[in-house]
Amino acid sequence: MSLPNGPKNPAIWQMFYWITKPFSFMRSCAHDYGDCFTVMLGEEFAPVVFFSHPQALQAILTSDDSKMFDAPGELNGLFEPFLGTQSVIGLSGDRHRRMRHLMMPPFHGERMRSYGQLIGSITEDVIREWTVGKSFSVREAMQAISMRAILGAVFGLAEGPRYQQLEKLLGTMLNEMSNPLSVSLLYFPILRQDLGPLSPWGNFIRKRQQVDQIIYDEISERRTQPDGSRDDILTLLMSARDEAGEPMTDMELRDELMTLLVAGHETTATALTWALYWIHKFPSVRQQLLQELEGMDVPLDPNVLLRLPYLNAVCCETLRIYPVGMLTFPRVVRSSVELMGHSLAPGTIVMGSIYLAHRREDIYPDPEQFKPERFLERQFTPFEYLPFGGGSRRCIGMAFAQFEMKVVLSRILSQVELGLADARLVQPVRRGLTSGASPVQLIVKNYHPTQLSRRDCHDSLLKS
Repeated sequence: MSLPNGPKNPAIWQMFYWITKPFSFMRSCAHDYGDCFTVMLGEEFAPVVFFSHPQALQAILTSDDSKMFDAPGELNGLFEPFLGTQSVIGLSGDRHRRMRHLMMPPFHGERMRSYGQLIGSITEDVIREWTVGKSFSVREAMQAISMRAILGAVFGLAEGPRYQQLEKLLGTMLNEMSNPLSVSLLYFPILRQDLGPLSPWGNFIRKRQQVDQIIYDEISERRTQPDGSRDDILTLLMSARDEAGEPMTDMELRDELMTLLVAGHETTATALTWALYWIHKFPSVRQQLLQELEGMDVPLDPNVLLRLPYLNAVCCETLRIYPVGMLTFPRVVRSSVELMGHSLAPGTIVMGSIYLAHRREDIYPDPEQFKPERFLERQFTPFEYLPFGGGSRRCIGMAFAQFEMKVVLSRILSQVELGLADARLVQPVRRGLTSGASPVQLIVKNYHPTQLSRRDCHDSLLKS
């Protein structure tokens, strides 16, 4: 049995290229070796086979926990410094299934949609901070919205010292761990040296300890002072019971809350940043969205919002062209398997390249072009379009993230007229363990007085 071909460069060079320029690395590998190739990644430079063909992705993602492939949580150790050892991302087998079962209910149906009003109100609060005639950082604004939304949905916190501390600490910690040097600390545990509070790892450890203390204080307070009227995710998780009637431990709660906070904040902020860039780069896209929203009551009913075809198409195309998660979670071959003409031996690690799958010319003509109409003209299979991964490791918060994108975009477009502050081309960049966008600046042209109160418009004009 032999692995597919791949780069012949030294393993350390491949890791450096992967950490600093993941997109060009994957493109060059696909150009040279096709639909599947082997790269050397990770602390021990283990061979990992990348696949991007839908047929291969279907075989991999529909065979979790079968005789062919397994999806062991221990292969996701990169996330452990942030999320802990009890996160659903790092669990395997029955423990993984138990935790997914406990965590799924808050992210579906009316319970999930009940957060729409919260997200809309937070979006309007951030809009009111903008000044007519002034530009602002789109990422910072979207981070503020997504952080406040996830804190509100997960903890039910909207104000107070604990909320303010958590918002500041989490935001700072994630920003500081987003550059290539910090990513290297995640890929190479040997570099994780606590050399004091001024060292990168020492600074991270101390901020994480402060975040942990806040979370454990909140859990303790909820246990000693239960409030049956609350419907935030923490309350729901604390009341959840597994098949044996057992609740989640404090450590499990902490790790799952961190999973939701880290994954739910950073990824949505990136997606919204890209969406606003594309919407304002192409006036026809913005105009078509405004036509779809025209005449509708604001705030939009969640059920109406979810059925708007062009808004959905814009969100889908945003997540296609530069998916926030570049890869599926890794799988390991359990028994010898033939895939795309290659015989893979047991123990071989395989991953799906979401980025490359979304750039296949045979599925997405002109893949570098932003074309929302793709998603109006045809339906793609879960193995052609998979921005949230697939199989047993598909993102639990997928529905919540898609809903949040639609609420935020509809509120912004309905209430304020924006434009790109400059003509710079925005490029994808690595941001921690996911992808991001280079800086985007938008300028506030005008508020729509029919949507915001006269006082709000007046206050904004006074600020300018």
